[in-house]
Amino acid sequence: MTITELLLPEFDQEMAGTRKILERLPDDRLGWRPHEKSFTLGKLASHLAAIPVLATFIITRQLAKPSESATRAEVLAVFDQNVAGAREAIAGATDAHWTATIEVSPGSTKTRITAVRSRVMNHMIHHRGQLGVYLRLLDVALVGMYGPSADEK
Repeated sequence: MTITELLLPEFDQEMAGTRKILERLPDDRLGWRPHEKSFTLGKLASHLAAIPVLATFIITRQLAKPSESATRAEVLAVFDQNVAGAREAIAGATDAHWTATIEVSPGSTKTRITAVRSRVMNHMIHHRGQLGVYLRLLDVALVGMYGPSADEK
C-alpha cells in the first residue's frame, strides 16, 4: 500500500467527524466565547474550516487565504471546499513526495507525511475537541466522533 492509500481513509473519517460537529453550530451564538482570552465560537469554527488548506499547502506549496465565516452555512461551504482541495492534493501525492523533507517553520523540517499528520490531522482533532467543549457549554447536543456520544445514547 502507498502512503496515500493509508492516509486517505483516516483523512476522510476525520473530515466527516469534523463536518458533523460543524453542522451543530448555532448561528445565533457565533459571537460567543467561553473566556475573554478564547476565540469566539465563529472564529474557532472558521479556523477548523481552514485547517484542511494546510494539507494542500504542505503538498503543493500553494496557500489559499482563510476567511472568517458569518454563518454555519458559510463555515460548512468553506470547509467542504477546503476538504475537497486537500483530498485532491493528498490523492495526487506519491510516496517519494510524502517522504521528502520540507521546512515547516524557520529551522524546523519534517517529511510531508509527518507535517500533514501533525499540522493538519492532529491540529484538527485538537480544535474539534475545543469546539465540543464550547458546544457543551452552550447546551448543544454533541455528536460522536468514534462511536455514539452521551447525547446520542
